[in-house]
Amino acid sequence: MNSPDWEVLTRATEWLDAGYRVHLFTLVQTWGSAPRLPGAVLAVRNDGHYIGSVSGGCIEDDLADKARGNRLPVEVSLIEYGISRDEAQRFGIPCGGRLQILAEPLQSSDQLAPVIEGMEQRRLIRRSVKLGSGETRFSEALPGSTASLEGEWFHGYFGPRWRLLIIGANQLGAVLASMAQTLEFDVMICDPREDIRAEWRVAGTKWMHGMPDDVVQAMAPDAHTAIVAVTHDPKLDDMALLEALKCEAFYVGALGSRRNQENRRERMRMFDLSEAEIGRLHGPVGLNIGSRTPSEIAIAILAEIIQTRTRQRLAATESRSYTQQSCFSG
Repeated sequence: MNSPDWEVLTRATEWLDAGYRVHLFTLVQTWGSAPRLPGAVLAVRNDGHYIGSVSGGCIEDDLADKARGNRLPVEVSLIEYGISRDEAQRFGIPCGGRLQILAEPLQSSDQLAPVIEGMEQRRLIRRSVKLGSGETRFSEALPGSTASLEGEWFHGYFGPRWRLLIIGANQLGAVLASMAQTLEFDVMICDPREDIRAEWRVAGTKWMHGMPDDVVQAMAPDAHTAIVAVTHDPKLDDMALLEALKCEAFYVGALGSRRNQENRRERMRMFDLSEAEIGRLHGPVGLNIGSRTPSEIAIAILAEIIQTRTRQRLAATESRSYTQQSCFSG
């Protein structure tokens, strides 16, 4: 399974190469309640076929209808939905929400190729589009960047797919792998125990051969990677964690009781880990929701992963905003 953004952009390039006219729509800003975050993309071709979403509601159908009627903008411009109460209700925008969308008529697949290539190489790319002229620029971006409109330029960000490495191919690992895929994670599994590996039946996952610490080193975890150890065997879990806590993974967690986690932290202090690195460990893993069954534990783990990712994204946004304000005030 590929990321939704990758699917939208690659399908748009296929349509362009096949001779269709294609518009790319990107969610710029939202006010009130909205089902999608800024940066969400939608591609619509001239016969009304579309892929992606900017609202999860009737706006997509309205844009498709405009495409069939040749009524979409002919230059890069901003359009808004939900300005009035009646319009918000007509387009299914909840709680009086309002959306601002960048409408971009594409001329060539070259306008998207650098982004697709960057995503496939696990790089975070900023795609900047100028209102009116449609001039496009590409550059590397920092983790945590979010879509924004600055003067005549709109900056959209396209990054590598979120990854989840699960250490342990047991029942919990299987449930966690299945659920994580529905959340659009690229799921990888590592477990050197041959008898356990032989019974793995979760489709869509990638098997990582080798010992856990070697696997973590080889995959070079980045800020779009989460690592969870669930074997309940310190010889396997700790090996992976010793490497994971030193890398850039945004989330590192391990299954086990509070007492077991304290014992694990004591063991880690005997190696070359700092207190800050040990402090990154989420253990016991998952939010405390009283989970008991494998499915409940998997939900708790994924909920904490999502919470951590959101908090880090917000912190990065606030940090950049503060830095910009300091520069202007200075």
